[in-house]
Amino acid sequence: MSQDGRELDRIADSYFTGYLAHDPISASMLGMSDHLDEVTDPSRAESERYAGTLRELADRLAGVDRTALTGTDLITCAVLGQRLTDERAVALTGLDEVSVSASVAGTLSMILSTVPRVALSDPDRAEAYLRRLSGLGGYFDAVRDRHLAAAKDGRYPTATGIRQAIRQLDDYLAGGPADDPLLRPVPAGGVDLDRWRARADRARAEEIRPALQRLRSTLAEELLPGARDDDHVGLCHVPGGVDGYAALARSFTTTGMPAEAIHTAGLDLLDTLRDEVAAAGARALGTADVADTFRRLRDDPALRCDSAEQITKRVAAAYGRAVTALPDWFRGYPVPPCTINEMDPIQARGGIAAYYLWPSADGQRPGSLWVNTDRPRERALAVYEVLAFHEGVPGHHLQGVVSADLALPDFRRYRKSAAHSEGWGLYVEHLADEMGLYGTDVDRLGMLASAAWRASRLVVDTGLHHHGWSRGRAVEFMRDNTALPLIEIDNEVDRYIAAPGQALSYMIGRVRIDELRDRARRRLGAAFDIRDFHHCLLAEGSVPLDIMSDLVDDWIEAAVHPDRR
Repeated sequence: MSQDGRELDRIADSYFTGYLAHDPISASMLGMSDHLDEVTDPSRAESERYAGTLRELADRLAGVDRTALTGTDLITCAVLGQRLTDERAVALTGLDEVSVSASVAGTLSMILSTVPRVALSDPDRAEAYLRRLSGLGGYFDAVRDRHLAAAKDGRYPTATGIRQAIRQLDDYLAGGPADDPLLRPVPAGGVDLDRWRARADRARAEEIRPALQRLRSTLAEELLPGARDDDHVGLCHVPGGVDGYAALARSFTTTGMPAEAIHTAGLDLLDTLRDEVAAAGARALGTADVADTFRRLRDDPALRCDSAEQITKRVAAAYGRAVTALPDWFRGYPVPPCTINEMDPIQARGGIAAYYLWPSADGQRPGSLWVNTDRPRERALAVYEVLAFHEGVPGHHLQGVVSADLALPDFRRYRKSAAHSEGWGLYVEHLADEMGLYGTDVDRLGMLASAAWRASRLVVDTGLHHHGWSRGRAVEFMRDNTALPLIEIDNEVDRYIAAPGQALSYMIGRVRIDELRDRARRRLGAAFDIRDFHHCLLAEGSVPLDIMSDLVDDWIEAAVHPDRR
C-alpha cells in the first residue's frame, strides 16, 4: 500500500472513531462495544467541536494524492470527502435544536427506539447499561438547555410538535416500571437480577423521570408561548433555515439538486404515476378514477386491517415469499433471519408505519423489522406487503447482509448514505412486482400507492421548508395525492417537519437506480444480468449517488470491453 493509501486509512479510522465518540448511542446501535455506558451530548458546544474535527479531517484528506490510489481506496476517498463536507455543513446548521415532536425524529422516540436495543450479554455490558440509564437525565436536561438557547436566538419549534411531544411525555410519565421500554432488557447470567432491576428502576425514578418532567415544563411554559404556528412550520421561517435546509437536502440526497428542482421532479412523477394507478385501480377495484382509488384504499372498511396480529402475519408471509424468490434475482447471499416486531405503544402513537434496525456489528442483535400496529382498524391493508419488501427482503435487510461481509473501512460498512439506502428500499418495492411477489391486485395497487406517497414527499418536504407551506396545505396535498390513511398522513407530515430533508432521499435515490438500470440494459442488451446489476449496486456498500453512477458505468464498460480490464 502506498503512503497516501495508509494516510487515507488513518483518516477513515479517525473519522469513524470520532463519530462513535460523538454519538455513543448510535455507536451502540451499530453494535460497537466502545462507549456503551455513555450518552450523546446534544449541546451546541459539542456540535461545534465535532464540526471542527470534521474540518480538520477534510484538510488532511485534501493532502492525499488521489492519483496514488487505486480500486476501493479511490472510492473510499471520494465517499469520505463528500461525507466530511456534508456532515460538517449539517452540524453547523444546528437545526435539530428547533425539532420537537413525537415522531420518529423526536427526542423521546429516539431514546426509546435505540437505548433498549443493546444486548446485555455479560455483566460488564449490564453494568454499562445502568450507567447509561443514569446518564439519560443529564441528556434530557441538555436537550432542554439547547432548546432554550435556540429560543433566545429566535429559533423556536412548532406549536403542534410541542403539543405532540407533551402528550408523548405524559404517556410515558403516566406509566410504571412494567410499562417502561428502558427497563425491558434482561441481562444474561452472572448478574444479580433483582439488584440490577432495582438499580435500573432507581435510575428511572431519580434521574430519567425528573428530567423528563423538567423538559415537559419547559416545553409547555417557556417554548410553547413563542412557538411557530401551523402556518409557519417550515425551516424557511427559522433564522438560518434557508441555507440550513439546502445543506440538509444535499446531505440526504447526496446530489446538488436545488429544492426547486426536487419540487418539480415530485410533481412530474405524480403525473406519470397517475396513469399506472388508474390502470391498477380498474383491475383491483373496478374504478379508473385515481381520486376514487385513493379514497377506497384509505376509507373502504373492507380494505382496512382488523387486528395487530393480521398486520404482523401479513408482513411475515410477504417476507417469506421474498426470501424464496431471491435466487433468480440476486447472487447467493446467505440471508440470516430478520425478526418482525410490533412497535412499543408509546413510540407507535405518532410514529411511522414501519422501520428497520440494522443488525449489530457484534452479532448480538439480528436485523429487525418494526411495524406500527397502533389502531389497526384505521390502517390500510394494502401497504403491508410493500413495507415487508422495503424494510426486509430484498430491501434493507438484504442490504445489511451484503454490507456486513464487505472488506471495506468500518465507516463505509456501518454508516449508510440515505439516498442509496432508501433509494434501494423504494426500488425493490417495484422490483417485487417484477418478481411476482404481490399476493393480489390490491397489494400491487399498494405498491403504486407507495410510489405516489414517496413522490409526494418530494413536493411536500420542499413545499414546507423551501416554499413555506402551512401544515394544513401539506396535509391536504398528501390527502389528494396519496392513499395514506389520515392517521398516517398526519404522522408523515409531522415527520417531514421534524426531520427536514430526510424524506427526499427515497425517490431521488430510486429514480437514479432506475436510470442506471435502463442505461445498463441499453448498453448490454442480451448480456444484461439483473443479478450482476444488483451486485454492482450493493458490492461497495452504501455510497453517494454520483459515486454509485460511476460504479455502474465502470461495470458497464468492463462488460462491453472486457479486453480493457
